[in-house]
Amino acid sequence: MDDTTAPAEEATGDLGRLAATVERLRRELADSRRAADDRALVELAKGVLVGRLGCGPAQAAEQLTTLAGRSGLSPVEVAADVVNAAAHDRVSVAARAEPQAAVPLRAAESAALDAGDTQAVARSLLEHALPALGATAVAVWAAETDGSLTLAGYAGFGPEEARSWRHVPPGVDTMAGRSLAGRRTIWHSGDLPSIGRRPADPGGRVTMPMTTGGRVLGVLEICWPDAPGAGSSRVERQIEALAELCAHTLTAPGAPGAPGASGARTGPDSGLPELIGLADALPDPALVLRARLDARGGLADFEVRHVSRRLHGTPTLEAHPFKAGGLLLEAFPQAAGGLFGRVERVHATGEPFRSERMPLALSMTGVADVSLTRHGENVLLVWRDHDEDARLAGLLEHAQRLGRIGGFEENAVTGEVTWTAQLYALYGLSPGEPPVPLERLREHAHPDDGVTVGRFLRTVLHHRRFAAAAFRLRRADGGARHLRVVAEPVFGPDGRLMATRGAYQDISSQHWTEVALAVTRDQLAHSERESAERNRLALQLQHAIMPPSHGTTRSDGLRIAVRYRPAQKDHLVGGDWYDVVTLPSRRILLSVGDVAGHGMEAATGMVVLRNALRGLAATGAGPAQLMSWLNLVTCHLADPMTATAVCGVYDPASRVLSWARAGHLPPILLRERDGSELPMIKGPLLGAFTDAAYEEGRVRLRADDTLLLYTDGLIERRDRNLRHAQDRLLAIATRGAATLDRLLDDLLIRCGSDTDDDTCLIGVQLT
Repeated sequence: MDDTTAPAEEATGDLGRLAATVERLRRELADSRRAADDRALVELAKGVLVGRLGCGPAQAAEQLTTLAGRSGLSPVEVAADVVNAAAHDRVSVAARAEPQAAVPLRAAESAALDAGDTQAVARSLLEHALPALGATAVAVWAAETDGSLTLAGYAGFGPEEARSWRHVPPGVDTMAGRSLAGRRTIWHSGDLPSIGRRPADPGGRVTMPMTTGGRVLGVLEICWPDAPGAGSSRVERQIEALAELCAHTLTAPGAPGAPGASGARTGPDSGLPELIGLADALPDPALVLRARLDARGGLADFEVRHVSRRLHGTPTLEAHPFKAGGLLLEAFPQAAGGLFGRVERVHATGEPFRSERMPLALSMTGVADVSLTRHGENVLLVWRDHDEDARLAGLLEHAQRLGRIGGFEENAVTGEVTWTAQLYALYGLSPGEPPVPLERLREHAHPDDGVTVGRFLRTVLHHRRFAAAAFRLRRADGGARHLRVVAEPVFGPDGRLMATRGAYQDISSQHWTEVALAVTRDQLAHSERESAERNRLALQLQHAIMPPSHGTTRSDGLRIAVRYRPAQKDHLVGGDWYDVVTLPSRRILLSVGDVAGHGMEAATGMVVLRNALRGLAATGAGPAQLMSWLNLVTCHLADPMTATAVCGVYDPASRVLSWARAGHLPPILLRERDGSELPMIKGPLLGAFTDAAYEEGRVRLRADDTLLLYTDGLIERRDRNLRHAQDRLLAIATRGAATLDRLLDDLLIRCGSDTDDDTCLIGVQLT
């Protein structure tokens, strides 16, 4: 052996022994920690037995040993049963439903009680309780009053991942955030972001709010390596017990979200004197509320801790006799309709609530601006009544601003002229300038509107009748506005003129809208005339090439009938075509096609493709080659378009039909009262790809066989899919008919298409 390799091998061996030593010490530490947790659970059970049996610690230990020997269980399992029998918490409920969970849950509880922080609690959950559930990671989120989340503890995730998720701002949609907002348990299997979540991660998670005393303190998130689906009731009960345990750790002093976390004094009434002082100093009525819990720790009602001085001696207090110590729902049953739920949410989440014009029976007017904020364990309810006169004045001002309306009044006795603020804005004057009386209106109007304004003034000021007029106002800033003015005289009881009242409205936008609308109407009428002419020409072109129908013809042992049904509406003139022609080789070309779109472009495109196919077919090429050439023609047209087509070449000598399709529905073959579609061979629509390839199908026809080629206008319906329409066509075609003409007519009538599209139909029958 080389001497230089010996030190390296010795170093490698030393590192291996050191790693083994570290791993052994880690296992011993974990075993020691579990043993300490088990001893803590046993000591807790001893305390329960001391209290129940009135014995000493030694007798309690002996009793535990005796119970373990008789039941065949370990002392730790017996201790868990004793604690569960004495306790009335969620852990005991979960243990009764799943006895195997009793020891892990109580062991986790004991470890959590000895833990110094929430991080240690998370580690104890992963070590004791979660392996039995198959979970591999846990995160404890503390909820802040602004809706954000803080990672208070974690286990099963790396420290780098935890630092990235140290704080989740409000409004970010995460798994824990969604559970906090809905205050409900959610089983996740989607791609919502969260700590340790990776794209396409198959793992499943559950998030559950951690609640105590009606307050949501945070969210417990547990992770599985695969997707477990919705949890069973026993699993959810265990998770509820773990969430309750974590909630208690978050209420400990110094924990995130705990009452004493910021260094303030703690206790159920901490901060109450300051809150009462704040409520009494407010100019609006206020109540200080405190949650009243039921026997199970759930929210039952809210106790009125304080009634602000602003309420004393008011009709509100007489109508709703609130007093300190009373309950909200007892004194105010109407709160159950909505206010109570708002108070409950603010108390649970700490998120403030504010609303304008909220229905509130506490208010003198029934409507008030409401504010709810949580202060420690208390909720401050403040409301401000809406003054009806001020509300109506604000409503009127709002309506005038939206309608660009300004009102005025001219006192006939004193000569005083009063304008609203909006009228100053219409005239372009500042509120400090003198208003313009009606008799001087002509000076501010456009000269061309002098006659109209004069007639309006004579009617109002001299004839003393209601009048209205529209005119152009010349503003002080040089601008112009189109205004409408209305006015009427106001008379006293003795018939004497007391005042003239009226309003101006800015109708400039309406005026220019009417001008633009008139121009648009003229343009639209011109466009409609052009469109009608184009549609008429397209329809004439279409009918010239393809009359609506032909009689039955015979050619080389074939009986051929065609039907063409044009669109009922002129503007829907389409590009459907059919063609039956005998080629120089005595073979017969059969084709149908449909150009995409409607109107003149579709009609002219149909003519181009139909005639191109005729010319190409004279070369004697097969249908697949014809489709390839026709596709190149479509791709190189000056106006790009797309189309579908199917063509067949029938050889009377061999009775073989060769055919190809380009994005079109395949032909139908009727044989011996049975019908089927020809195979859906490969063939993309025309105009899509320059290098498109087309397959060719072949079928030998027999005597009395009938072949149907058609366009989709025959079967399309808006309320059915295309497959259903094809099946209906086959069902109708196989019923049989006396003649080929009768068969085609039956198909046109019974297929029931409703798209008002063109329809082409060819029937070929061997004789």
